[in-house]
Amino acid sequence: MTTFSIEADGASLECRWIAQERGSTSAIVLLHEGLGSLAMWKRFPEQLAEATQRAVFVYSRRGYGQSAPCLANREPDYMHHEAREVLPAVLNAAEVERPILFGHSDGASIALLFAASYPSKVCGLVLEAPHVFVEQLTIDSIAEARVSFESTDLVKKLGRYHARPDHAFRGWNDIWLDARFRDWNITAECAKIRCPILLIQGDQDEYGTAAQIEAITKAQPNAKVLFLNACGHSPHRDNPQQVLIATTELVSSLETAWA
Repeated sequence: MTTFSIEADGASLECRWIAQERGSTSAIVLLHEGLGSLAMWKRFPEQLAEATQRAVFVYSRRGYGQSAPCLANREPDYMHHEAREVLPAVLNAAEVERPILFGHSDGASIALLFAASYPSKVCGLVLEAPHVFVEQLTIDSIAEARVSFESTDLVKKLGRYHARPDHAFRGWNDIWLDARFRDWNITAECAKIRCPILLIQGDQDEYGTAAQIEAITKAQPNAKVLFLNACGHSPHRDNPQQVLIATTELVSSLETAWA
């Protein structure tokens, strides 16, 4: 599939359509993790399009993949900015209305914030390993990632997926380890969501625990939850079949909303 660029929030962002060239009111929009990119989804967007029979739109946020670099260090509210300012511009440029947002990690938090801020503009949410508050486990694992970045060939590996791997890593790692970020908490936003939600969590996630899911379901008791055994922080990589099945079920249940 051909990758192209769109302009959003004053930056050029790489993006791609799967199963449709441009624009779809019923599209699934993928929002990558804090160190992810369009390329890091690998074959999953195609698998998702085939399983759901829906168009899939995927893009790299600013500072990741082949998208434009960030102009400054991130602030603790960077995910709020992505959800309330950037994502609306992305959807407008891609001509997508009322999508299903499929978010992973940071991308899941951004999807949640978008749905809370614009409840009428999203049809459904699939949230893989979402963060709604900061856990010590997360901080410890991110600190370990910094050690690996500084002492191994991690930067070379990241170079397969990012034009500026140092920039991508620091953009994610520095803000999560910033003392100001410890108080970041979006649990109050969960109650504002008005669309169906599928929550997916691995039992061996090194970046978050089931407490994140419990915080969301406290506000959204009708949310569907998929706990996966022998699964880490990336369920779509560790257990793609179950993720595809559960996502397809959610998509099918929402078909009347697209009529």
